[in-house]
Amino acid sequence: MSQGARLRKALRTDAARGLSLVSPPLIYALLLLAAPLGTIFLFSFWTQDFLTIDRSFTLDNYREALTDPLYSELLFRSLRIAGAVTIVTVLLAFPIAYFVSFYVRPDRKSLWLFLITIPFWTSYLIRVFLWRVILAFDGPVNGSLVGLGLIDEPLSWILYNANAVVITLAHAFAPFAILPIFVSLEKIDRSLLEAARDLGESRVMTFLRVTLPLAMPGVLAAILIVFIPTIGDYVTPRLVGGSDGTMIANMIQVQFMRLNNAPLGATLAVIAMVSVTFIALALIFVTRRWTRSR
Repeated sequence: MSQGARLRKALRTDAARGLSLVSPPLIYALLLLAAPLGTIFLFSFWTQDFLTIDRSFTLDNYREALTDPLYSELLFRSLRIAGAVTIVTVLLAFPIAYFVSFYVRPDRKSLWLFLITIPFWTSYLIRVFLWRVILAFDGPVNGSLVGLGLIDEPLSWILYNANAVVITLAHAFAPFAILPIFVSLEKIDRSLLEAARDLGESRVMTFLRVTLPLAMPGVLAAILIVFIPTIGDYVTPRLVGGSDGTMIANMIQVQFMRLNNAPLGATLAVIAMVSVTFIALALIFVTRRWTRSR
């Protein structure tokens, strides 16, 4: 057998082996991700009369979703709340990840990461209910502030509004933001920081010009990990948001489960996904441009 024939045989063997390894997760992703998304996309072009689905192609759902001020307001409110949750979560997560990476002894880092993941041990629903108790009119937050004399009457703006949604979701997604930032900080070569200090840079400038740019992949991952699922959360707004904290996901749930209008609910879901996709791509583009300029 010639050398070229042996090479072709080896390539075919490697390709077959690679295909056999990739096929199961690919089929899994197609069945559990692509197929549901494709179904939602198709539903958005149909109409429904109670339990009867009319599969005639129409753009009426998109026309209604884009012209009705209620849906626009819910979508923009969802983006605002998700943005606030992302900012609060990442700003609080970065110092924790930085402390664990730079100031905790190597043999203690696993313990700290273990403690950070403890909230995952309890049900997400239980944590939401606990925050509703904590932020309640007669809850421990208001009780402590009144007892200390810091306020004369309980605060009414920390529950059943957008503020409560931001607080609850920021706590729920904190570990998702801490871990990727920690991984990026761990990959930074400490000799680069020492070189910057030797060249006369202050600690603040070393952080801004060396540490932060090198940690941006983890920060970007944390932003996307927090921002994307926050848009689709409807449990937290339902339990602690009240009328001022209702988000687009709540309207989608109502369309599917209460109003028997799955096509309109699918349309709202598609619009929300497209909006999130554009924002995520813009964040990736801006972050890459900024890191390259540094």
